[in-house]
Amino acid sequence: MGGTMDGTKQRRRGDTRQRIQDVALELFAEQGYEKTSLREIAERLEVTKAALYYHFKTKEEIIVSLFEDLTKPIEDLIEWGKRQPQSLETKQEIVRRYSQVLTDAAPLFRFMQENQATVRELSIGEMFKNRMLGMRDIIIDPDADLVDQVRCVSALFTMHAGMFVLRDLEGDPEEKRKAILEVATDLVTQAHEGTRAAR
Repeated sequence: MGGTMDGTKQRRRGDTRQRIQDVALELFAEQGYEKTSLREIAERLEVTKAALYYHFKTKEEIIVSLFEDLTKPIEDLIEWGKRQPQSLETKQEIVRRYSQVLTDAAPLFRFMQENQATVRELSIGEMFKNRMLGMRDIIIDPDADLVDQVRCVSALFTMHAGMFVLRDLEGDPEEKRKAILEVATDLVTQAHEGTRAAR
């Protein structure tokens, strides 16, 4: 019986943490990271500042926790990619999975895009750079010539840019995601075929 109570309490605590993250991200998007206070986050949540403090002491703690939670799949993807053969199928799967990660974490990436100066100052800037280097390492064939290496890196940037640039274009979001994915997949395919042809 005690175990169930603890599990419920733990789950509730997890829900509160996630609610704080969601509301903070909403406020950061609405008025900017710098202009948002912990007090405003607490007010929107309709909790006391002390209740908020129980989970997070600073705004940076909130954004770092969000970043860690939402980009954990990138870390998992990098680990998976390191164990796979350098095949075209692997690269295409990496691109497909990365597209899904970006879609799932879209609000965070919008925050990062719109608050670049802040992100550079926060620890998440360095963490994100390291994750991008990890992605680069699993998608580039070490034997590829420079043009094909650029194609692979461009595939990643195509997916990033697509999230922001195509947001303002007319059309179904899922259709736009598929179009971005197709272009990114074409780039890694060209790079892979170019590397094979050079051998």
